[in-house]
Amino acid sequence: MTSAPSLVDSFGRTMRDLRISITDRCNFRCLYCLPETEEAANFYRDRFVPAKAKEINYSWKPKSQFLTYEEIERVVQVGAECGISKIRLTGGEPLLRRNVDRLVAKLVAIPQIEDLALTTNGFLFAQNAEALRSAGLKRISFSLDSLDAGNFERITGRDGLKLVLDAIKQARELGFSPIKINAVVMRGLNDHEIVALANFAQEQEVIMRFIEFMPLDSSRAWQKDHVVSKKEILERLLERFDLEDIPPAHASETARRWRFRNGSGEIGIIAPVSEPFCGNCDRLRLTSDGKIRTCLFSLHEHDLKPILRGEVSEPDLQATLRGIVSKKEERHHIGETDFVQPDRTMSFIGG
Repeated sequence: MTSAPSLVDSFGRTMRDLRISITDRCNFRCLYCLPETEEAANFYRDRFVPAKAKEINYSWKPKSQFLTYEEIERVVQVGAECGISKIRLTGGEPLLRRNVDRLVAKLVAIPQIEDLALTTNGFLFAQNAEALRSAGLKRISFSLDSLDAGNFERITGRDGLKLVLDAIKQARELGFSPIKINAVVMRGLNDHEIVALANFAQEQEVIMRFIEFMPLDSSRAWQKDHVVSKKEILERLLERFDLEDIPPAHASETARRWRFRNGSGEIGIIAPVSEPFCGNCDRLRLTSDGKIRTCLFSLHEHDLKPILRGEVSEPDLQATLRGIVSKKEERHHIGETDFVQPDRTMSFIGG
């Protein structure tokens, strides 16, 4: 039960989900986010209009500009009083930040938070897994765009497939549940692995999420032609698997979901490009340097850090959040002539 007015935008949507990026740094260089490898350059050179691509230009924020764990805890506590009940910790790669288990323990202790999860590329999971589980983390998501070692390195810029597969195994052994696997599907890169990834989900009894390629890459080379749509992904899956539709648990679910009729595991498809779900969006994002983003594709951010570091009361901070939410965009404009890609890429925003 909340003790303050809910966070409701001008379109009547109530915010219940807060995605928190705790660092902008990442130890991967994925093609759809921070493509700085030779493989990435070759992929974009061969497939995208050269004039559209831009020189990669990003710089990490000084660590002194990151919110402290105590400041993050305060934002979550204030949000929880206004109805936020679901938290996801992201990055960059969140496990590059030290003592993430300490933050997890703080957030688990907030009574109104019903769902706390973390998304990781898995590279550093082994060193952190037991501490995270002991701190109270139950849900974990891994990024896994390929099951082929060579293609994995081509996509991520790192030779790390075995580490990620070992991380998924360790998560199961430690009792994390559910375990979700996120795969961004790009035509000509990993779309030939859709069936293999679905097989993996069935064999490992995990939840596979196929995600459409979104315009959040730092090279600004995204084109809609290289999006593999939800319709196409599902058609490929139905050719191979007998799937049963899973009705959404609530209207704001981002994924359409299916279960295997003859086995365990689950498939989901997140289709922000071909089938936007903006009308039921209940999400806010907090960047590592303290900016609130009301949409993944927002062109404007709202700086909470000066407020958090000033002498502002909890009711005033709640009022600030409600004012920010009132400005939430109706929808994104991907694929439309007036679409403008955000200055910050996925690594800086948080997924």
